[in-house]
Amino acid sequence: MKSNTAIIKALNGLLAYELAAMDQYFIHSEMYADWGLSKLHERIAHEFDDEKGHAKELIARILFLEGKPDMITRDGLNIGSDVPSMLQSDLDVEYAVAKALKSAIALCETEKDFVTREILEKLLDDTEKDHAFWLEQQLGLIKRIGLENYLQSQM
Repeated sequence: MKSNTAIIKALNGLLAYELAAMDQYFIHSEMYADWGLSKLHERIAHEFDDEKGHAKELIARILFLEGKPDMITRDGLNIGSDVPSMLQSDLDVEYAVAKALKSAIALCETEKDFVTREILEKLLDDTEKDHAFWLEQQLGLIKRIGLENYLQSQM
C-alpha cells in the first residue's frame, strides 16, 4: 500500500529517535551492570527491549507503506557519565520522542492515515506513561533521598 512521502519521512524521523534511544538505553544498561547497579541495569535493559519493539513497529509500517526504513540515522543520542546525567539524557530522548510522535500523529490526522495514527498513539502512550514517567520518578527520588541513598537502593 503506497503512502505519501510526508508520512514515510515522519516515520523515518521517529525511527531515528527510537534507534538512538535503543542505543542509549543499551550502553546505559551495560554501564549500570558494570557499576553493580543491578536494579537499574534490569529496568534500563527492559527499556532497551521496549525501544527495539517500537523500532520494529515503525519499520513494519514503513515497509507496508512501501517506504525504505532509514537504519543509519540516529537522533538525540547522548551518553551520560554518571547516574543522574544518564537518567536525564534518557528522559530528554523520551521528551523528544513524545514531541515527534505528537507531530507525526497530527500529520497522520491531516493525511487521513488513521491506521498509522493508531500505531503512533500506542507508542506515545508507552513513551509518556511508562518511559518518561518512570525516569521522572527516578530523578525525583534522587532529589528527595539523595544520590547516595538512591544508588544504594539500586544495588
